[in-house]
Amino acid sequence: MRPATLFLLAILPFASTAATTAANEATENTAMAEVDARLLPYTGDVPGAALLVLRDGKPVVRRGVGLADVATGTPVTPATNFRLASVSKQFTAAAVLLLAEDGRLRLDDPVRRWLPELPASADGVTLHHLLSHTSGLYDYEDLMPADFSGQVRDADVLCLLATGSACHAKGAGATPDDATGEAATHVADAAAKPQVSGVSASASATAAGEPYFAPGSAYRYSNSAYALLSLVVERASGMHYPEFLRTRIFQPLDMDHTVAFVDGANRVDARAFGHSEGGDGWQRSDQSTTSAVLGDGGIYSSIDDLAKWDAALYDDRLLSDASRALAFSAQTRTSTGEDDVAAYGYGWRLDGGLMWHSGETMGFRNVILRWPAQRLTVLMLTNRNGPEPYAAARAIGDAWLRESAATR
Repeated sequence: MRPATLFLLAILPFASTAATTAANEATENTAMAEVDARLLPYTGDVPGAALLVLRDGKPVVRRGVGLADVATGTPVTPATNFRLASVSKQFTAAAVLLLAEDGRLRLDDPVRRWLPELPASADGVTLHHLLSHTSGLYDYEDLMPADFSGQVRDADVLCLLATGSACHAKGAGATPDDATGEAATHVADAAAKPQVSGVSASASATAAGEPYFAPGSAYRYSNSAYALLSLVVERASGMHYPEFLRTRIFQPLDMDHTVAFVDGANRVDARAFGHSEGGDGWQRSDQSTTSAVLGDGGIYSSIDDLAKWDAALYDDRLLSDASRALAFSAQTRTSTGEDDVAAYGYGWRLDGGLMWHSGETMGFRNVILRWPAQRLTVLMLTNRNGPEPYAAARAIGDAWLRESAATR
């Protein structure tokens, strides 16, 4: 064989490897370009964002941009703690599943076993229905009077559903948030609540606490359900809800700076404050009348701590295989009416191979997306009223999925 031919045969493997490496680098560069583009609106002297992309349990992107507090110029870092809003629901669901593993409750328990104050019309509702948003219970936000002042707590949600009034005339917390110096504004946490066909809320239904539909017969996203679940956790465990989360979830996972925030009882380290944009620029708008409800959205956390939570969702270090299977599988049997939500599990929206959840409240918009089969997670936390980060996080996730496909 000629020397030239031998030389070509010798260098072909190296040429092929070099071409593959170049292609992989180009694909990864494209993914990073997507990250840069999506974070650009949050960069500078504006309310910011924290972004985490985990692949095979390792961060390929871990970045904070913009400001955690515009007034003080405090920057967002990976350790900044944001109010998770409805992303908190997966922790409430995990708490219930832990108590089921302990034998302290059953998922098919009637909710009135634990919360007998609820009206008789809730007799058919079980804990499973609360977890899967199929209870039909009334939205507590719609039971609050227009002139309500202060902040409702989880216990007030029970009172509202039981009697039509909060436990106290002006709610349990009729003072401004000490950390912000702001009065709480009457704005409920945002949540997807599609209209249920043939269902309307009459005045008599409101007064009697009658459900929107028979339990299990339809789906309607419910903050009421998860507020009630936090009370069930307290009664079944004998512990305050924040303490249960701290001792059974946060401490075991070394989520040292994650907290179910109760003003005056604990504090949020490295806290991001919510903001809204107005005629005078970005203004702090951190609290609403519903911001003190814990079970549906009161947890603060960072992308660094949430990386530990994500890792725990792959094995039995916290929840058993059976409990995780319940949380991550479809628990609804009817259409959700929500975009990119084929079904709901326990604390998770499901869409094919994607499990995710968003969280929207005054001054915060967040999202977590997980593709377990590809071991890819995208977390995006923001401290502003808009836009919702789902589209940005989804585009980033899709870019990394393409990168992963190209390198395997």
